[in-house]
Amino acid sequence: MTNNAITKYLGERIPRYTSYPTAPHFSAAVGPVSYRDWLKALPENARLSLYLHVPFCKSLCWYCGCHTSITEHRAPVERYVRAMEREIAQVAELAGSHRVVHVHWGGGTPTIVGPEIFASVMAMLRERFTVAPSAEIAVEVDPRRLDSAMASALGHAGVTRASLGIQTFDPAVQKAVARIQSLGVTRACVDLLRRAGIEAINADLLYGLPHETVATCEASVEAALTLKPSRFSVFGYAHVPAMMKHQRVIDTAALPDGAERLRQEQAIGDALVRAGYMRIGLDHYARPDDTLSQAWLDGQLRRNFQGYTDDPADALIGFGASSIGQLPLGYVQNASDIKTWTERIEAGDLATVRGIMLTPEDDLRAAIIEGLMCDLRADVPTTLRQRGFPADWLDAELEALKPLVADGLARVDRGVITVPEAARNLVRRVASAFDAYLDPAAGRHAVAV
Repeated sequence: MTNNAITKYLGERIPRYTSYPTAPHFSAAVGPVSYRDWLKALPENARLSLYLHVPFCKSLCWYCGCHTSITEHRAPVERYVRAMEREIAQVAELAGSHRVVHVHWGGGTPTIVGPEIFASVMAMLRERFTVAPSAEIAVEVDPRRLDSAMASALGHAGVTRASLGIQTFDPAVQKAVARIQSLGVTRACVDLLRRAGIEAINADLLYGLPHETVATCEASVEAALTLKPSRFSVFGYAHVPAMMKHQRVIDTAALPDGAERLRQEQAIGDALVRAGYMRIGLDHYARPDDTLSQAWLDGQLRRNFQGYTDDPADALIGFGASSIGQLPLGYVQNASDIKTWTERIEAGDLATVRGIMLTPEDDLRAAIIEGLMCDLRADVPTTLRQRGFPADWLDAELEALKPLVADGLARVDRGVITVPEAARNLVRRVASAFDAYLDPAAGRHAVAV
Protein backbone atom coordinates (compact mmCIF):
# COMPACT_ATOMS: atom_id res chain seq x y z
CA MET A 1 0.00 0.00 0.00
CA THR A 2 1.35 3.42 -0.97
CA ASN A 3 1.14 6.74 0.82
CA ASN A 4 -0.88 7.94 -2.18
CA ALA A 5 -3.60 5.43 -1.31
CA ILE A 6 -3.54 6.56 2.32
CA THR A 7 -3.65 10.23 1.30
CA LYS A 8 -7.02 9.61 -0.35
CA TYR A 9 -8.60 9.15 3.10
CA LEU A 10 -6.62 11.63 5.20
CA GLY A 11 -9.22 14.38 5.31
CA GLU A 12 -12.18 12.20 6.26
CA ARG A 13 -13.55 12.79 9.75
CA ILE A 14 -13.92 9.50 11.61
CA PRO A 15 -14.75 8.70 15.27
CA ARG A 16 -11.96 7.46 17.50
CA TYR A 17 -14.19 4.53 18.50
CA THR A 18 -13.47 4.57 22.21
CA SER A 19 -17.11 3.46 22.36
CA TYR A 20 -19.83 2.26 20.04
CA PRO A 21 -22.25 3.90 19.62
CA THR A 22 -20.09 7.00 19.96
CA ALA A 23 -20.85 9.86 22.37
CA PRO A 24 -22.37 12.26 19.79
CA HIS A 25 -25.26 9.82 19.47
CA PHE A 26 -26.15 9.84 23.17
CA SER A 27 -29.49 11.50 23.90
CA ALA A 28 -31.54 12.91 26.79
CA ALA A 29 -33.78 9.85 26.56
CA VAL A 30 -31.38 8.27 29.06
CA GLY A 31 -31.25 10.07 32.41
CA PRO A 32 -31.03 9.42 36.15
CA VAL A 33 -33.89 6.89 36.18
CA SER A 34 -32.22 4.71 33.53
CA TYR A 35 -28.83 4.96 35.24
CA ARG A 36 -30.32 4.04 38.60
CA ASP A 37 -31.99 0.97 37.12
CA TRP A 38 -28.86 -0.07 35.23
CA LEU A 39 -26.72 0.18 38.37
CA LYS A 40 -29.16 -1.97 40.30
CA ALA A 41 -29.16 -4.52 37.46
CA LEU A 42 -25.39 -5.11 37.58
CA PRO A 43 -24.69 -8.83 38.10
CA GLU A 44 -23.43 -9.63 41.58
CA ASN A 45 -20.08 -10.84 40.21
CA ALA A 46 -19.57 -7.86 37.88
CA ARG A 47 -16.06 -6.40 38.01
CA LEU A 48 -15.91 -2.62 37.97
CA SER A 49 -13.59 0.01 36.57
CA LEU A 50 -13.90 3.46 38.17
CA TYR A 51 -13.14 6.73 36.41
CA LEU A 52 -12.87 10.00 38.39
CA HIS A 53 -12.89 13.19 36.34
CA VAL A 54 -11.36 16.30 37.88
CA PRO A 55 -12.03 19.15 35.40
CA PHE A 56 -9.65 21.78 36.77
CA CYS A 57 -6.30 23.14 35.60
CA LYS A 58 -4.20 26.09 36.71
CA SER A 59 -3.61 27.19 33.12
CA LEU A 60 -5.15 26.42 29.74
CA CYS A 61 -3.30 24.59 26.99
CA TRP A 62 -4.74 25.79 23.69
CA TYR A 63 -4.76 22.33 22.07
CA CYS A 64 -6.89 20.87 24.87
CA GLY A 65 -10.00 18.93 23.88
CA CYS A 66 -11.13 18.11 27.43
CA HIS A 67 -13.88 19.58 29.58
CA THR A 68 -11.90 21.64 32.07
CA SER A 69 -12.03 24.88 34.08
CA ILE A 70 -9.12 27.17 34.91
CA THR A 71 -8.68 28.15 38.56
CA GLU A 72 -5.97 29.22 40.99
CA HIS A 73 -8.28 28.87 43.99
CA ARG A 74 -8.90 25.94 46.32
CA ALA A 75 -12.57 26.59 47.09
CA PRO A 76 -14.09 25.41 43.76
CA VAL A 77 -11.90 22.31 43.74
CA GLU A 78 -12.83 21.40 47.30
CA ARG A 79 -16.55 21.91 46.68
CA TYR A 80 -16.28 19.76 43.56
CA VAL A 81 -14.55 16.91 45.39
CA ARG A 82 -17.12 17.00 48.20
CA ALA A 83 -19.81 16.56 45.55
CA MET A 84 -17.83 13.74 43.94
CA GLU A 85 -17.64 11.94 47.27
CA ARG A 86 -21.41 12.28 47.55
CA GLU A 87 -21.78 10.84 44.05
CA ILE A 88 -19.53 7.92 44.96
CA ALA A 89 -21.74 7.19 47.97
CA GLN A 90 -24.92 7.37 45.86
CA VAL A 91 -23.60 5.05 43.18
CA ALA A 92 -22.14 2.56 45.67
CA GLU A 93 -25.48 2.35 47.46
CA LEU A 94 -27.25 1.54 44.20
CA ALA A 95 -24.65 -0.78 42.70
CA GLY A 96 -23.41 -2.55 45.82
CA SER A 97 -19.88 -3.31 46.93
CA HIS A 98 -18.59 -4.78 43.68
CA ARG A 99 -15.00 -5.81 43.08
CA VAL A 100 -12.99 -2.99 41.50
CA VAL A 101 -10.13 -3.99 39.21
CA HIS A 102 -9.15 -0.60 37.81
CA VAL A 103 -9.25 3.03 38.98
CA HIS A 104 -8.36 5.96 36.73
CA TRP A 105 -8.08 9.63 37.72
CA GLY A 106 -8.40 11.92 34.70
CA GLY A 107 -8.86 15.58 33.94
CA GLY A 108 -8.02 18.36 33.74
CA THR A 109 -5.23 17.95 36.22
CA PRO A 110 -6.46 15.47 38.87
CA THR A 111 -3.49 16.07 41.16
CA ILE A 112 -4.80 19.61 41.66
CA VAL A 113 -6.93 18.18 44.51
CA GLY A 114 -3.82 17.95 46.71
CA PRO A 115 -2.38 15.15 48.87
CA GLU A 116 -4.97 15.07 51.67
CA ILE A 117 -8.03 15.09 49.43
CA PHE A 118 -6.56 12.49 47.07
CA ALA A 119 -5.89 10.18 50.02
CA SER A 120 -9.38 10.78 51.40
CA VAL A 121 -11.13 9.92 48.13
CA MET A 122 -9.05 6.78 47.65
CA ALA A 123 -9.91 5.70 51.21
CA MET A 124 -13.59 6.26 50.45
CA LEU A 125 -13.40 4.14 47.30
CA ARG A 126 -11.89 1.31 49.30
CA GLU A 127 -14.58 1.70 51.94
CA ARG A 128 -17.52 1.76 49.50
CA PHE A 129 -16.24 -0.81 47.00
CA THR A 130 -14.03 -3.89 47.17
CA VAL A 131 -10.86 -2.62 45.51
CA ALA A 132 -8.81 -5.67 44.54
CA PRO A 133 -5.22 -5.74 45.88
CA SER A 134 -4.06 -6.25 42.30
CA ALA A 135 -6.14 -3.36 40.90
CA GLU A 136 -4.33 -0.91 38.66
CA ILE A 137 -4.70 2.63 39.99
CA ALA A 138 -3.73 5.19 37.38
CA VAL A 139 -3.55 8.97 37.48
CA GLU A 140 -2.92 11.60 34.83
CA VAL A 141 -0.12 14.00 35.79
CA ASP A 142 0.93 17.41 34.54
CA PRO A 143 4.72 17.29 35.04
CA ARG A 144 4.79 21.05 35.57
CA ARG A 145 2.54 20.80 38.63
CA LEU A 146 3.73 17.78 40.61
CA ASP A 147 5.62 18.33 43.88
CA SER A 148 7.17 15.84 46.30
CA ALA A 149 4.23 15.93 48.73
CA MET A 150 1.76 15.01 46.00
CA ALA A 151 4.01 12.32 44.55
CA SER A 152 4.36 10.79 48.00
CA ALA A 153 0.59 10.88 48.47
CA LEU A 154 0.09 9.07 45.17
CA GLY A 155 2.48 6.34 46.26
CA HIS A 156 0.87 5.94 49.70
CA ALA A 157 -2.60 5.76 48.09
CA GLY A 158 -1.52 2.79 46.00
CA VAL A 159 -1.16 4.43 42.58
CA THR A 160 0.54 1.99 40.23
CA ARG A 161 0.69 3.96 36.98
CA ALA A 162 1.06 7.62 36.00
CA SER A 163 0.33 9.12 32.58
CA LEU A 164 2.40 12.20 31.79
CA GLY A 165 1.22 14.88 29.39
CA ILE A 166 4.27 15.72 27.28
CA GLN A 167 2.86 16.40 23.78
CA THR A 168 6.11 17.96 22.47
CA PHE A 169 9.46 19.20 23.72
CA ASP A 170 9.97 21.70 20.90
CA PRO A 171 10.04 25.27 22.34
CA ALA A 172 8.39 26.89 19.31
CA VAL A 173 5.55 24.38 19.26
CA GLN A 174 5.11 24.67 23.03
CA LYS A 175 4.84 28.45 22.73
CA ALA A 176 2.24 28.10 19.96
CA VAL A 177 -0.03 26.00 22.22
CA ALA A 178 0.70 27.79 25.54
CA ARG A 179 2.36 24.86 27.26
CA ILE A 180 5.99 25.42 28.23
CA GLN A 181 7.49 22.23 29.64
CA SER A 182 11.18 21.37 29.47
CA LEU A 183 12.73 17.92 29.47
CA GLY A 184 14.34 18.80 32.82
CA VAL A 185 11.00 19.57 34.45
CA THR A 186 9.53 16.34 33.05
CA ARG A 187 12.51 14.29 34.24
CA ALA A 188 12.19 15.74 37.75
CA CYS A 189 8.54 14.65 37.77
CA VAL A 190 9.45 11.11 36.68
CA ASP A 191 12.11 10.94 39.40
CA LEU A 192 9.55 11.98 42.05
CA LEU A 193 7.09 9.34 40.88
CA ARG A 194 9.65 6.57 40.83
CA ARG A 195 10.94 7.50 44.28
CA ALA A 196 7.32 7.18 45.44
CA GLY A 197 7.24 3.61 44.08
CA ILE A 198 5.35 4.33 40.85
CA GLU A 199 7.40 2.58 38.20
CA ALA A 200 4.85 2.35 35.37
CA ILE A 201 5.02 5.61 33.43
CA ASN A 202 3.00 6.46 30.31
CA ALA A 203 4.09 9.30 28.03
CA ASP A 204 1.56 11.15 25.86
CA LEU A 205 2.74 12.75 22.59
CA LEU A 206 0.83 14.79 20.00
CA TYR A 207 1.56 15.25 16.32
CA GLY A 208 -0.15 17.73 14.02
CA LEU A 209 0.36 20.70 16.37
CA PRO A 210 1.10 24.17 14.96
CA HIS A 211 4.68 24.50 13.65
CA GLU A 212 5.31 20.79 14.25
CA THR A 213 7.47 18.98 11.69
CA VAL A 214 8.86 15.49 11.25
CA ALA A 215 12.14 16.75 12.73
CA THR A 216 10.52 18.24 15.85
CA CYS A 217 8.49 15.05 16.35
CA GLU A 218 11.59 12.88 16.10
CA ALA A 219 13.49 15.11 18.52
CA SER A 220 10.62 14.98 21.03
CA VAL A 221 10.53 11.17 20.83
CA GLU A 222 14.28 10.88 21.39
CA ALA A 223 14.03 13.16 24.42
CA ALA A 224 11.04 11.26 25.82
CA LEU A 225 12.82 7.92 25.40
CA THR A 226 15.47 9.04 27.90
CA LEU A 227 12.71 8.92 30.55
CA LYS A 228 12.22 5.18 29.86
CA PRO A 229 8.39 5.12 29.88
CA SER A 230 6.52 1.82 29.93
CA ARG A 231 4.08 3.04 27.28
CA PHE A 232 3.54 5.81 24.79
CA SER A 233 0.24 7.20 23.54
CA VAL A 234 0.62 9.01 20.22
CA PHE A 235 -2.38 11.08 19.18
CA GLY A 236 -3.07 13.44 16.32
CA TYR A 237 -4.12 16.90 17.44
CA ALA A 238 -7.84 17.34 16.78
CA HIS A 239 -8.53 20.93 15.72
CA VAL A 240 -12.23 21.44 16.43
CA PRO A 241 -12.61 25.16 17.26
CA ALA A 242 -16.37 24.97 16.74
CA MET A 243 -16.54 22.72 19.81
CA MET A 244 -13.49 23.97 21.74
CA LYS A 245 -13.58 27.75 21.40
CA HIS A 246 -10.15 28.29 22.99
CA GLN A 247 -8.61 26.48 19.99
CA ARG A 248 -9.52 29.53 17.89
CA VAL A 249 -6.36 31.15 19.30
CA ILE A 250 -4.27 28.65 17.36
CA ASP A 251 -2.98 29.89 14.01
CA THR A 252 -4.57 27.51 11.51
CA ALA A 253 -1.98 28.51 8.90
CA ALA A 254 0.67 26.92 11.14
CA LEU A 255 -1.11 23.54 11.27
CA PRO A 256 0.44 20.77 9.15
CA ASP A 257 -1.69 19.39 6.33
CA GLY A 258 -2.88 15.79 6.11
CA ALA A 259 0.16 14.46 4.28
CA GLU A 260 2.52 16.09 6.78
CA ARG A 261 0.47 14.73 9.71
CA LEU A 262 0.86 11.25 8.23
CA ARG A 263 4.63 11.67 7.94
CA GLN A 264 4.82 12.85 11.55
CA GLU A 265 2.75 9.91 12.79
CA GLN A 266 4.90 7.46 10.86
CA ALA A 267 8.14 9.05 12.06
CA ILE A 268 7.11 8.80 15.72
CA GLY A 269 5.93 5.22 15.34
CA ASP A 270 9.06 4.11 13.51
CA ALA A 271 11.29 5.70 16.17
CA LEU A 272 9.44 3.92 18.97
CA VAL A 273 9.58 0.54 17.21
CA ARG A 274 13.32 0.99 16.64
CA ALA A 275 13.62 1.65 20.38
CA GLY A 276 12.00 -1.71 21.15
CA TYR A 277 8.38 -0.73 21.78
CA MET A 278 5.54 -2.84 20.37
CA ARG A 279 2.79 -1.23 18.28
CA ILE A 280 -0.50 -1.66 20.09
CA GLY A 281 -3.65 -0.99 18.10
CA LEU A 282 -3.92 2.38 16.42
CA ASP A 283 -1.90 4.74 18.57
CA HIS A 284 -0.28 3.04 21.57
CA TYR A 285 3.22 1.64 22.02
CA ALA A 286 4.42 -0.47 24.92
CA ARG A 287 7.52 -2.27 26.09
CA PRO A 288 7.29 -6.04 25.57
CA ASP A 289 7.14 -6.64 29.33
CA ASP A 290 4.26 -4.19 29.85
CA THR A 291 0.82 -5.60 30.64
CA LEU A 292 -0.66 -3.85 27.58
CA SER A 293 1.70 -5.79 25.30
CA GLN A 294 0.81 -9.01 27.07
CA ALA A 295 -2.91 -8.30 26.66
CA TRP A 296 -2.40 -7.69 22.94
CA LEU A 297 -0.39 -10.89 22.50
CA ASP A 298 -3.04 -12.86 24.42
CA GLY A 299 -5.95 -11.42 22.43
CA GLN A 300 -7.29 -9.63 25.53
CA LEU A 301 -6.71 -6.03 24.46
CA ARG A 302 -9.72 -3.76 24.96
CA ARG A 303 -10.68 -0.20 24.10
CA ASN A 304 -12.67 2.25 26.22
CA PHE A 305 -12.80 5.96 27.00
CA GLN A 306 -9.22 5.87 28.31
CA GLY A 307 -8.03 4.38 25.01
CA TYR A 308 -6.39 0.95 24.77
CA THR A 309 -6.36 -0.98 28.01
CA ASP A 310 -5.87 -4.38 29.59
CA ASP A 311 -8.68 -3.53 32.03
CA PRO A 312 -10.88 -6.68 32.33
CA ALA A 313 -13.85 -4.92 33.98
CA ASP A 314 -17.46 -5.72 33.05
CA ALA A 315 -18.63 -2.14 33.66
CA LEU A 316 -17.06 1.31 33.78
CA ILE A 317 -18.49 3.75 36.33
CA GLY A 318 -17.76 7.44 35.78
CA PHE A 319 -17.72 10.07 38.54
CA GLY A 320 -17.59 13.83 38.08
CA ALA A 321 -18.76 16.36 35.50
CA SER A 322 -18.85 15.09 31.88
CA SER A 323 -17.72 11.59 32.87
CA ILE A 324 -19.06 8.65 30.87
CA GLY A 325 -20.05 5.26 32.21
CA GLN A 326 -20.36 2.03 30.26
CA LEU A 327 -22.69 -0.60 31.70
CA PRO A 328 -23.99 -3.85 30.20
CA LEU A 329 -27.30 -2.14 29.34
CA GLY A 330 -25.95 1.11 27.93
CA TYR A 331 -23.85 4.26 28.19
CA VAL A 332 -24.49 7.21 30.50
CA GLN A 333 -22.90 10.65 30.67
CA ASN A 334 -22.99 13.24 33.44
CA ALA A 335 -23.69 16.91 32.91
CA SER A 336 -20.58 18.56 31.45
CA ASP A 337 -21.19 21.90 33.11
CA ILE A 338 -19.56 21.86 36.56
CA LYS A 339 -22.27 24.03 38.12
CA THR A 340 -25.11 21.87 36.82
CA TRP A 341 -23.38 18.63 37.83
CA THR A 342 -22.60 19.95 41.34
CA GLU A 343 -26.14 21.19 41.93
CA ARG A 344 -27.65 17.89 40.81
CA ILE A 345 -25.38 15.87 43.08
CA GLU A 346 -25.81 18.20 46.07
CA ALA A 347 -29.58 17.90 45.63
CA GLY A 348 -29.25 14.16 46.13
CA ASP A 349 -29.87 13.18 42.52
CA LEU A 350 -27.69 11.51 39.92
CA ALA A 351 -26.26 13.92 37.35
CA THR A 352 -26.90 11.80 34.26
CA VAL A 353 -28.13 13.98 31.38
CA ARG A 354 -27.65 11.78 28.33
CA GLY A 355 -26.80 8.29 27.20
CA ILE A 356 -27.96 5.44 25.02
CA MET A 357 -29.54 2.05 25.65
CA LEU A 358 -27.70 -0.68 23.79
CA THR A 359 -29.54 -2.94 21.37
CA PRO A 360 -28.38 -6.43 20.37
CA GLU A 361 -27.30 -4.96 17.03
CA ASP A 362 -25.25 -2.27 18.81
CA ASP A 363 -23.49 -5.05 20.71
CA LEU A 364 -22.82 -6.91 17.47
CA ARG A 365 -21.36 -3.90 15.70
CA ALA A 366 -19.38 -2.86 18.80
CA ALA A 367 -17.70 -6.29 18.90
CA ILE A 368 -16.63 -6.02 15.25
CA ILE A 369 -15.40 -2.44 15.61
CA GLU A 370 -13.47 -3.25 18.80
CA GLY A 371 -11.91 -6.29 17.11
CA LEU A 372 -10.68 -4.15 14.25
CA MET A 373 -9.46 -1.36 16.53
CA CYS A 374 -7.62 -3.73 18.90
CA ASP A 375 -6.50 -6.67 16.77
CA LEU A 376 -6.74 -5.27 13.21
CA ARG A 377 -9.01 -8.25 12.60
CA ALA A 378 -12.70 -9.14 12.83
CA ASP A 379 -14.34 -12.47 12.08
CA VAL A 380 -17.77 -11.32 10.92
CA PRO A 381 -19.40 -14.77 10.36
CA THR A 382 -18.34 -16.04 13.78
CA THR A 383 -19.48 -12.83 15.51
CA LEU A 384 -22.87 -13.06 13.78
CA ARG A 385 -23.29 -16.69 14.75
CA GLN A 386 -22.26 -16.13 18.38
CA ARG A 387 -24.83 -13.35 18.76
CA GLY A 388 -27.67 -15.12 16.99
CA PHE A 389 -27.84 -12.98 13.82
CA PRO A 390 -28.48 -14.29 10.30
CA ALA A 391 -25.37 -14.99 8.26
CA ASP A 392 -26.24 -12.26 5.75
CA TRP A 393 -27.00 -9.52 8.31
CA LEU A 394 -23.91 -7.45 7.49
CA ASP A 395 -23.58 -8.24 3.81
CA ALA A 396 -24.14 -4.58 2.88
CA GLU A 397 -21.26 -3.53 5.16
CA LEU A 398 -18.95 -6.15 3.66
CA GLU A 399 -19.94 -4.89 0.20
CA ALA A 400 -19.11 -1.33 1.30
CA LEU A 401 -15.58 -2.48 2.17
CA LYS A 402 -14.75 -3.35 -1.44
CA PRO A 403 -13.38 0.10 -2.36
CA LEU A 404 -11.21 0.00 0.79
CA VAL A 405 -9.98 -3.46 -0.15
CA ALA A 406 -9.13 -2.20 -3.62
CA ASP A 407 -7.12 0.63 -2.07
CA GLY A 408 -5.23 -1.73 0.25
CA LEU A 409 -6.85 -0.65 3.53
CA ALA A 410 -8.28 -4.08 4.26
CA ARG A 411 -8.44 -7.71 3.17
CA VAL A 412 -11.59 -9.84 3.35
CA ASP A 413 -11.43 -13.63 3.23
CA ARG A 414 -14.73 -15.48 3.77
CA GLY A 415 -15.98 -12.66 5.94
CA VAL A 416 -12.81 -12.36 8.04
CA ILE A 417 -11.50 -8.80 7.81
CA THR A 418 -7.85 -7.96 8.40
CA VAL A 419 -6.15 -4.59 8.21
CA PRO A 420 -2.59 -4.78 6.82
CA GLU A 421 0.19 -3.32 8.92
CA ALA A 422 0.78 -0.64 6.29
CA ALA A 423 -2.82 0.57 6.72
CA ARG A 424 -2.88 0.43 10.52
CA ASN A 425 -3.24 4.20 10.88
CA LEU A 426 -6.47 4.06 8.83
CA VAL A 427 -8.12 1.26 10.81
CA ARG A 428 -10.77 3.76 12.02
CA ARG A 429 -11.85 4.19 8.40
CA VAL A 430 -12.29 0.43 8.02
CA ALA A 431 -14.18 0.19 11.31
CA SER A 432 -16.49 3.01 10.26
CA ALA A 433 -18.05 0.75 7.62
CA PHE A 434 -19.88 -0.98 10.49
CA ASP A 435 -21.04 2.24 12.18
CA ALA A 436 -24.79 2.45 11.59
CA TYR A 437 -24.97 5.91 13.20
CA LEU A 438 -22.17 7.63 11.31
CA ASP A 439 -22.97 10.85 9.48
CA PRO A 440 -19.81 11.81 7.55
CA ALA A 441 -21.29 15.22 6.79
CA ALA A 442 -21.59 16.17 10.46
CA GLY A 443 -17.91 17.12 10.67
CA ARG A 444 -17.68 16.64 14.42
CA HIS A 445 -14.95 14.00 14.51
CA ALA A 446 -11.18 14.14 14.16
CA VAL A 447 -9.55 13.65 10.77
CA ALA A 448 -8.60 10.06 9.95
CA VAL A 449 -4.86 10.55 10.65
